[in-house]
Amino acid sequence: MCLLRGPCRSHHLYVSSLLTGPVVDLGTGAVIAAPAAVDAAGYLPDVPLPLVLDLPIQVVMEGAGALAPLHEALRRSGRHPRETMLVLSGPCAPEGRPVLRVALEGLRNYGYLLGFGGAGTEGVPLDLIAEAAPYALALAPELVVRVHRDHRAAAVGQAMVALARGIGAHVLAQGVEEEAQLAVVRGWGVRLAEGPLLGPGPDGRVRVPLPVTDELPGMVELGPRVQELLLPAVTLPAEAKAEEVAAAFGHEPSITSVILVDEYQRPQGSLDRGRFLLSIAARYGHALHGSKPARRLADPPRTVPKTTSAVAAIQAAGRDSARVYDDLVVTDELNRCMGIVRVSDLIREVTTTRP
Repeated sequence: MCLLRGPCRSHHLYVSSLLTGPVVDLGTGAVIAAPAAVDAAGYLPDVPLPLVLDLPIQVVMEGAGALAPLHEALRRSGRHPRETMLVLSGPCAPEGRPVLRVALEGLRNYGYLLGFGGAGTEGVPLDLIAEAAPYALALAPELVVRVHRDHRAAAVGQAMVALARGIGAHVLAQGVEEEAQLAVVRGWGVRLAEGPLLGPGPDGRVRVPLPVTDELPGMVELGPRVQELLLPAVTLPAEAKAEEVAAAFGHEPSITSVILVDEYQRPQGSLDRGRFLLSIAARYGHALHGSKPARRLADPPRTVPKTTSAVAAIQAAGRDSARVYDDLVVTDELNRCMGIVRVSDLIREVTTTRP
């Protein structure tokens, strides 16, 4: 996370890193965002992840000119505001609230995701946070570090989580250092966290401690990650015609699904071989559908992050009884299609590895 300091009357950004590591989804173990700092040349880091920057409210209230270096840094780095979350920090005086409302609306119109930092310790009025409807609310690290041993800190943290849930915002637990802290915020339903405990290991991988469970040891065997069972996906543009999908299925009988993707390779629809060919083969089926967009016959893609365990993926597949054996689409941190995993492969892997 980077901090823009002081009055920005110059064309430079004065930055320092506040995050200690990447933002991690506790449910899947996936890294979903990276801390960012603008370098001396005015560039942001070249990483294939959304960026998180810390922005003092004082700078936001100085007007469009103060934020111009931020917009320029994104432009020069080839980044889009929709890939960037600005976490606002610092107090807001009552007389400054009208100005802040206008500034936040301007940032939202640019496309930035907005969040508030220091939740639970800083002086941003709660009604202002609720009114701003942020994407995320970041719990202050000095609060998170005490939640497992101080019931008063825990009460404040729970109140912030309840506020976020009420306004539809994500919660980010910042500065997690110990498993006891992680267990507490997990118990509140927090899904996003960062801190020394979740930093990359020597091999560059992030490992999230499993939640404490009362189940027997044999019941917590989660199997391999789905990325270990990955198969190449047959993809077509989201605008593809049904006849193009029929040609793909006809080219290779082993193809079980075709995934429709947008220009960023994000899955937009899933076509199961059996159901699709049944629609085309029906009376007048080709005449009705052949020259029409295939998306009309597609189901919503059932996606799982690449770090999802085999057992969790099987559970996800079972949530829709009509599509239990449809291929699951495996996605990376940017929700791009990496490939597919077949439910039959998941079941076989889990049953052969369990004692």
